[in-house]
Amino acid sequence: MAFRSGVISGVAVSHGTATVEAIAAISEDSQATAVTGLLADESVEEAFVLQTCNRAEAYVVTDDQATGLAALESYAADAPEAAVRTMDHDESVRHLLRVASGLESLVLGEDQILGQVRTAYEEARGAGGIGPMLEETVTKAIHVGERVRNETGINEGIVSLGSAAVQVASEERGLEDATALVIGAGEMGTIAARAFGEAGVGRVVVANRTIPHAEHLADEVAAPATAVGLDDVDSALREATVVVTATDSDDPILDAGDFDGAGDTTVIDIGQPRDVEPAAADREGVSLHDLDDLESITERTRERRRDAVAAVETIVDAEEAHLRERFKRKRADQAIATMYESADRIKARELETALSKLEDRGDLTDEQREAVESLADAVVGQLLAAPTKALREAAAEDDWATINAALQLFDPDFGGGRVPSDAEPSDREVPAESREN
Repeated sequence: MAFRSGVISGVAVSHGTATVEAIAAISEDSQATAVTGLLADESVEEAFVLQTCNRAEAYVVTDDQATGLAALESYAADAPEAAVRTMDHDESVRHLLRVASGLESLVLGEDQILGQVRTAYEEARGAGGIGPMLEETVTKAIHVGERVRNETGINEGIVSLGSAAVQVASEERGLEDATALVIGAGEMGTIAARAFGEAGVGRVVVANRTIPHAEHLADEVAAPATAVGLDDVDSALREATVVVTATDSDDPILDAGDFDGAGDTTVIDIGQPRDVEPAAADREGVSLHDLDDLESITERTRERRRDAVAAVETIVDAEEAHLRERFKRKRADQAIATMYESADRIKARELETALSKLEDRGDLTDEQREAVESLADAVVGQLLAAPTKALREAAAEDDWATINAALQLFDPDFGGGRVPSDAEPSDREVPAESREN
């Protein structure tokens, strides 16, 4: 029977390859629900799901890679094939570390993704999806995310137009009692809505052509938030004191007349081309800002964050290598522990037989009994020393076929035909003399 190593498999659909609509289409109602669905597959030992406006990712732990990837096929089945990225064990681990570090974010180094990974971890744990392997991997990703933000400048300053729009609004008027209307729930609209929530705005209204996507974004905002369709923008304008437009419309979606009676309103247009007719600036009480006003704010910190990437990559590389070695040592220790456990059973059985025969010929002294038992221990230790070394070397090279072959050489039905996976560790400790320093 093949050696069960326990590996992570992953699938991801994110902003780099898919539209926000495609991401929303494959996302479950909740991350916990998605985890529960993955665990329904008997081959899945552990599961973790991360869903935001800009990504939908799922990870499972199974006996082998092919089984894991097969278990994930249904998760992204409704996404365009070209938008789906599948990941083997090493790719999954590295990707999770990069995601938590902000290297895979729409806005390089953003802080919000780290909180989203923490929330996804708690939801997966609550759904029973977090076992030994994902516990170590996801908590390592969170640790790396915290470390890079403490040790590098990856999250310093304002780098996105959406965040810059919120800064302009906050400098021009207080946001505590303000109602912010964000028109467009795409990339920049998403960033702006989130930034308003983090800045402590009184209320956020998200307007979008696709209302379910606007609702999804509203749920993520850290402030009271509602969603409306574009047909309701006129009424929303009358309530808003701050307006950010971020659509991909070819023509302006708001003209000067739309602001008649709107009152004192700060309008920030980050649409390309323009979402707001320039003549709106002539309306009484309207303060209109465009991309040119925001570009100087963002350019300074874009370069600063790009400079920090090399330092972040170095941290990710080192932490990934450390985690990989821990996994390899753990797998080798499990195989070795199982080997010693089986050898101990054989030793105990043969000792009992030998001692029984010796006692039939006369009483054994305690000293004689200890000598026989020590001899048995020494024989087992010396016989297993070479296989132990071979198993460690094989694990270091990810050579699980050699590990399985070594076990089969000792007993075709060794340890019941399998060794425990990472999700099912052996209770037996590896003998101290067999551990490497």
